[in-house]
Amino acid sequence: MSKEKVVIGEEGLFDAKQLGVPKMLVLGLQHMFAMFGATVVVPALTGLDVSTTLLFAGLGTLLFHFLAKGKVPAFLGSSFAFLAGYWAIAPNGEPELLPYACFGVACAGLLYLVLAALIKAFGTSKVMRFFPPIVTGPIIIAIGLNLSQSAIDNCAANWWIAVLAIIIVVVCNIWGKGMIKIVPIIMGVIGSYLVAAVTGNVDFTPVKEAAWIGLPIHWENTVFSIFSNLDVSLLITAVITIMPIALATMVEHIGDMSAISSTVGRNYIKDPGLHRTLIGDGLATAIAALFGAPANTTYGENTGVLSLTKVYDPVVIRIAAGFAILFAFSPKVGAVISCMPTATLGGVSLVLYGMISAVGVRNVVENKVDFTKSRNVIIAALILVLSIGINYSAAGAIAFTIGNVTISLSGLAVGALTGIILNAILPGKDYEFDEEKPSDTGVNFEV
Repeated sequence: MSKEKVVIGEEGLFDAKQLGVPKMLVLGLQHMFAMFGATVVVPALTGLDVSTTLLFAGLGTLLFHFLAKGKVPAFLGSSFAFLAGYWAIAPNGEPELLPYACFGVACAGLLYLVLAALIKAFGTSKVMRFFPPIVTGPIIIAIGLNLSQSAIDNCAANWWIAVLAIIIVVVCNIWGKGMIKIVPIIMGVIGSYLVAAVTGNVDFTPVKEAAWIGLPIHWENTVFSIFSNLDVSLLITAVITIMPIALATMVEHIGDMSAISSTVGRNYIKDPGLHRTLIGDGLATAIAALFGAPANTTYGENTGVLSLTKVYDPVVIRIAAGFAILFAFSPKVGAVISCMPTATLGGVSLVLYGMISAVGVRNVVENKVDFTKSRNVIIAALILVLSIGINYSAAGAIAFTIGNVTISLSGLAVGALTGIILNAILPGKDYEFDEEKPSDTGVNFEV
């Protein structure tokens, strides 16, 4: 095969425009399914509204695409990183406390704009010097591995249904022909869902009880509702407690941009620019939080779908966003998807989360990170051990107290910050960021 045929272009190995509208809609639906499971879990765990979550996942994605010049095939779904923040302010999902937590999340989203301004002022190169492949690679690996527990837990609900979903995904992706080959996730979801329904493993009661049409925004759940009877102390506590979490999510954002760039074969850190993607992610998070939805983040699940389908046209992601917005106004449709067996989501997630970690491994390998250097071994080791070890510890986070406020940092936050700091202070770093050479951007952009 010639070099020209090996290089993947803007739309991937498959020309999305030539696929036609029906197939594009199916591809968009597949991306919607890929993000749905994880996206609705956050409101389920925190007490936030599912319909509001879907609405602002879709709107946030469209805003991100607008600010990123429509170039980056990223979907913004619910961020798990802020769960500790929600639980710290509203431990039992109390409706009267959740808006305060959402205000803290909105302020955290604004920190993205601060970092974006610094990048715009001083240049991407000076910032990216702190994020070489020896840092971003292990972070990407840790993101996938940290998500693995939720996939296994979901699979454990019914292993044979989960395995069926995995088998369908693998068979369709390896041996499928035509359209079947590029929609393995949706085939796995539909196939295992149908089998589960036929065998009596699905309870459709919520579908019968749900209305066909409903408004996804509820005033009492928004941040604006608290100003009629404001608790200033609680508001300040929420801000101080939750804003530091943005340190981790901004690092995750850079890792996700590296992962998407590596998967697609384009330097999105250079064009449209890291400052633009940060602004998109941060504003999407802030706006969603103000209206009672979870924080947004660029979704690794959808990066996994990109890797499987080889269709990289951002239009497909925008179609998925449209579906999310549409379903937000239909509790009935949302109930049908919510009734999807947990094991089905677990099976497809097992594949997708593994794909994320695999991209991290590829990041390290293709950039020829030198592990004969002790500094590189130490940095990678500490990122992985801290990120994964703390995540699976009894506490699940590192907590410390400032005054009367307790701040918790996730394993990924601790691991990422440790890696960044060690890379900056340990001697022997030879990484130089050069926007003109894609191989020096922290990922390898040639496929």
